[in-house]
Amino acid sequence: MSTEKMPIAISVKNLHKSFKLPTERAGGLKNAIFNRLKGIKGYKTQKVLNGINFDIRKNEFVGIVGRNGSGKSTLLKTLAKIYFPEKGAVEINGTLIPFIELGVGFNMDLTGRENVYLNGALLGFSNKEMDTMYDEIVDFAELRPFMDQKLKNFSSGMQVRLAFSIAIRAKGDILLLDEVLAVGDAEFQRKCNEYFEAIKGKQTVILVTHDMGNVRKYCSRAILIDDGKVKLDSTPDKVADAYEKLWS
Repeated sequence: MSTEKMPIAISVKNLHKSFKLPTERAGGLKNAIFNRLKGIKGYKTQKVLNGINFDIRKNEFVGIVGRNGSGKSTLLKTLAKIYFPEKGAVEINGTLIPFIELGVGFNMDLTGRENVYLNGALLGFSNKEMDTMYDEIVDFAELRPFMDQKLKNFSSGMQVRLAFSIAIRAKGDILLLDEVLAVGDAEFQRKCNEYFEAIKGKQTVILVTHDMGNVRKYCSRAILIDDGKVKLDSTPDKVADAYEKLWS
């Protein structure tokens, strides 16, 4: 079935998000009160998302691209409900699994095995449900001999493999990925490639990346974010070309 006829998995309407950045140190409580009385805020507001709109249909593989600071990672964290919008709405239809930052959901003083179940609980799965996923997660990550060691003894590459394996084996409807192909060793990247090829057209995926080769290879559609707005929502080739022209 064409994705154009599929139900909507994610709907983003007029999304706004900003952050308060301190402009100077208050220099203590007395100065902070003095500044407040004089109307000096001591911070500036940085708009990051400025009226984002798009829909993503079930089983679309969508690339989100943009220069550093364009708002794409903030957008992904808003979809994952790590950040909450000041204005607008995000509607998620289905179970959403994020793979956004290494270490999110991990406890370095717990074992690899314990972290699998901790991540599962954070994603809303019961221990019984994680029991059915555990072997598949560990086998994909190729970490079975290490699972009873504390995570702080894992290399960063091992942590990436475990986190990614949890994300893709947790049986979610929607997968959010931020620069996953930029980390890990060659074998891990090969497994990522094989996995993406296998799920194209079968699962809803949002991939934030700077690699236009991956956009052209995997995505069925792409969105270019610039200055907190959707600059272009089109085919992977057109969006990749527009992204590359930003640097010319």
